[in-house]
Amino acid sequence: MLCPVVSGILGGRGAGVRMRVCNAEVYFSEEAVLRVDGAAIEALKAAALANPSGKARLCAHHGPEESLHEMIIVHGARTYVRPHKHLGRTESFHIIEGNCDVLLFDDGGAIVEVVEMGPFGSGRVGYYRLADPCFHALLVRSEQVVFHETTQGPFRPEDAAFAAWAPDLADSAAVERFMARVAAAADTLLTTRHQELQ
Repeated sequence: MLCPVVSGILGGRGAGVRMRVCNAEVYFSEEAVLRVDGAAIEALKAAALANPSGKARLCAHHGPEESLHEMIIVHGARTYVRPHKHLGRTESFHIIEGNCDVLLFDDGGAIVEVVEMGPFGSGRVGYYRLADPCFHALLVRSEQVVFHETTQGPFRPEDAAFAAWAPDLADSAAVERFMARVAAAADTLLTTRHQELQ
């Protein structure tokens, strides 16, 4: 088990969600039947705001060794997701609240696709699935984005390959420059796409 057994409650109304606190960003459900309501989402968003990374996640699975991983995840507008690819795994998610772009890169770091995502009914894509290994990252386009992600377990750090052309999180100045450059490139690609559709 990667996380200490520290119990807590997520959400303010009713019983809330019984959970184990792994760290300030990661919580594992202890529920046999997990129910996530608006109060739990708001509590998760508040937890994300309190973290320097802007992130928080509630894992619906009970531990990292399970074969199916489902998570409710919150990312803030300044959250950095280093471009990475999953080796031998698929990933899918749908947006619950907020907007983001999924950026797909070639192996050299050029953006080859931007998937504009938002809740169903927003005019954006509500669900995405990535089956093949491809460098990808998120660019949050609202104050926060809340999404439900599904992938295979068990969790093994070596199953993700990080792009050598993207900075490590520890280099905050390089991350800032990289995020600005990537956002500008994504905006240019989207502007061209929208003009072609007119």
